[in-house]
Amino acid sequence: MKKIFFIAAGAFLLNVTQAQTIDRSKRPKAGPAPVITIADPVKYILPNGITVLVVENHTLPKVSASFIIDGGPLKEGDKAGKIGLMGQMLNEGTTKHSKAEFDEAVEQMGAEVALNAGGASASALTRYFDKAFMLMAEGLRNPVFSQSSFDKLKSQSLTALKASERSAKSISGRVVNALAYGKNNPFGEFESETTLNAITLNDIKDAYKQYITPSRSYLTFVGDIKPEAAKALAIKAFGDWKGTKLTLPVIADVANPRTTEIDLVDVPSAVQSEITVLNLVKLSMSNPDYFPVLLANYILGGGSSSYLFMNLREKHGFTYGAYSSVSAGRYQTKFSASASVRNEKADSAVAEILNEIKRIRTEKVSTEELQSAKALFNGSFALGMENPGRIAGFASSILINNLPKDFYKTYLQKVNAVTVNDIQRVAQKYFNYANTRVVVVGKADQVRAGLEKMGYPVSEYDSYANPVTASASANVVNATAQEIIAKYIAAIGGEAALKNVNSILIDMEMETQGMKMNAVSKQMNPNKTLTEVMMNGNTVLKSVFDGEKGYQSQMGQKQDMQADEITAMKAQTHIISQLGYTNGNYKLEVKGTEKINGKDAYKIIVTDPANKLTAEFYDVNTGYLLKTEISFQAQGMDLIQTRDYGNYTKVNDIYIPYSNDMTVEAGGNRSTINCTVKSVKINEGVSAEDFK
Repeated sequence: MKKIFFIAAGAFLLNVTQAQTIDRSKRPKAGPAPVITIADPVKYILPNGITVLVVENHTLPKVSASFIIDGGPLKEGDKAGKIGLMGQMLNEGTTKHSKAEFDEAVEQMGAEVALNAGGASASALTRYFDKAFMLMAEGLRNPVFSQSSFDKLKSQSLTALKASERSAKSISGRVVNALAYGKNNPFGEFESETTLNAITLNDIKDAYKQYITPSRSYLTFVGDIKPEAAKALAIKAFGDWKGTKLTLPVIADVANPRTTEIDLVDVPSAVQSEITVLNLVKLSMSNPDYFPVLLANYILGGGSSSYLFMNLREKHGFTYGAYSSVSAGRYQTKFSASASVRNEKADSAVAEILNEIKRIRTEKVSTEELQSAKALFNGSFALGMENPGRIAGFASSILINNLPKDFYKTYLQKVNAVTVNDIQRVAQKYFNYANTRVVVVGKADQVRAGLEKMGYPVSEYDSYANPVTASASANVVNATAQEIIAKYIAAIGGEAALKNVNSILIDMEMETQGMKMNAVSKQMNPNKTLTEVMMNGNTVLKSVFDGEKGYQSQMGQKQDMQADEITAMKAQTHIISQLGYTNGNYKLEVKGTEKINGKDAYKIIVTDPANKLTAEFYDVNTGYLLKTEISFQAQGMDLIQTRDYGNYTKVNDIYIPYSNDMTVEAGGNRSTINCTVKSVKINEGVSAEDFK
């Protein structure tokens, strides 16, 4: 296809009339958001730093307590798994009671006591609560850490890991975070047979000393207890406890892919592919976008009436369910959309997931869809208020996340204040489309070809997120330039179909450095072209060639095309430039193969009639053009301009790259324009008058 011209330019309430009779054809008018009554906790700070929160509720003769250690994400390195093992060992008995004695004491009271690497919890009837709470404190402060328990739990972990080796779902759960964050990031690292085998009992004891501490700890009581009694119990259990001072780790943000990419993990035994489309986000609970994002995610993939579910299951029958999720926190979190599909439908499912993400970004949701999402949150939040543990979580969450005191009291008011415009705004901000990561874990032999035809770069990884060695050598060329070009022409529709293209109109969206632009490209055989870039309704760049002469105007400055530019333009005898590569006006030379975005690609140097050189890279497997690169001078500087092509989409009888990103490098500086094609018209919408 003729190279598309890029220039860096820097991106519910329904109103119903109440009637005397019920009209069942209309949705009932939404009532006001329920008023949530949550008592403010009484707060104490113990001398060792423990924050004690007490929420009185004497409705039932029951008390619950939770102890949270806010240590942040912990990096384990070459002994990944030790924190989890340490948490399990807290439940293996204390220096005073064996595991059997401890468990029996809890069971006799009908209580619940649980311990883990992030803290502990206890719940019991009021008359037994003090004893249950003290057992919780005993387990947290005086674990026995026996060698026999360690050996047992470590063996169980290794066995479970071994059992999951052939599970695409388990592998996906591991590699998705590793590929998104990086394996050296605490959010991306994972345990393996090697790291588990490296862990010793001393490592467990060291981890306990370092991370189980009163520092940055929150102890919350909820239920039938007076604040003074709760404080006295807290002092009795933890008042003399000392430990390591914790500080929250600083973790650098990780960049999302510059352009959409597919990461493929081969599981030869898999009958289904686990698909995850994701990007990292920065979204704190105090961010005003928090509530719109929750609702947008629900509409996209939160339930059985969501976009993803209705498309992938109900419309296409690809899967039993397709969902999306998004989380908030002090560090980077992720948005993801996922589904388990038959291997032979993996590429189709990926395309539909991306389509639905694009849909919620570009089309406003209906008031009915928004109202339905609000109703779900109203109901689930109100039901959740029956759980004392959730109320306890509210109290500590406000402090940990630096939230307003009335955050949960006004939760539903904020949910119901979200508008249709808010949904589209946050979808565009947090749900990536042109620069997202697609992770497919399945049988590569069945899914690879289909994924590669989508036009995105496909990189392969093993089940532990290590890159798979390239299959093609950079020094081996097994095709001539003419054969490579012929394969490309066949891949995008065939010579006959391409020669029937007399005009093409492409409407695009462009974004660079936070600036958004629109662009229109018109082309007509044999060599008429027009490209116009607009920002805020104003033309910032225009380039026109009428077949004989041309000009470029930028920011009001117009400049005629030079002789060599006109020569090169006249030599392009068809919209699909490659159709003219064999007419004698061009020189083609194969320069080996290279890896382009994880794909093996033939490199061809194309010399045009004006003796300008362009490097073109064609996918060895699919034949698609993946990238072009050209060096030139402008304003006295040497520049390198690259264009990445992907997301090949069928329009009429030919395939058009809907992703066309350009990068310009000069003196070590790099500027990128991300471009997404919105629509393409072939043999319509273009006339000779456009090129004057």
